[in-house]
Amino acid sequence: MITLYHSVGTRSMRCVWLLEELQLDYKLESVDFPPRLKTPNFLTVNPLGTLPYLIDGDVRMSESCAILEYLSAKYGERKLEISAQDAGYADYLNWLYFGECSLAMLQSIVLRYTYFVPKDQRLPEVAQYYQAMVDERLVLLSRWLSERSTEYLCGDQFTLADISVAYALILMRHFKLDQGFSDDIQDYLARLSSRPAFQRASVK
Repeated sequence: MITLYHSVGTRSMRCVWLLEELQLDYKLESVDFPPRLKTPNFLTVNPLGTLPYLIDGDVRMSESCAILEYLSAKYGERKLEISAQDAGYADYLNWLYFGECSLAMLQSIVLRYTYFVPKDQRLPEVAQYYQAMVDERLVLLSRWLSERSTEYLCGDQFTLADISVAYALILMRHFKLDQGFSDDIQDYLARLSSRPAFQRASVK
């Protein structure tokens, strides 16, 4: 049985979403966020104290995008991936990691220095600097969607890249940091949010 440690609003949402897309059986262990402060016994499971955390037999994984690839390869017949023989393979890989490295990671710095650290440690100028970087990357995403007029990032096929990028967009919207969303991004996110698997995952 696959076990996923999860907290609402964290990167583990990506993994829950994929588990629902693949219709796999899994056990969800809810953890209060941030675990180091609210669920200290979780550190005996994952010493890093980060989410998500996947256990599948002897397998232990803590990186959300790596978990997406693992689940897709082992249980999903890679049907939500682009083949290495496909002309769009490089773009697929780029967007898969763009969602984390160019969006979610930068956004997490914004949130840290705006909300998560004690008030006397908050640094508005740092948050503004990184938010500007996020907004620059949203321009690139918007242009990509506009120029292709397709349902998803990799044409009309829903892929892991969409899960990766959509999580970052959902995070921004949750914290009302979505002022940089163009109409194309808004429409794209609406399409993804309407997927039944996303709807199921969002209430976990």
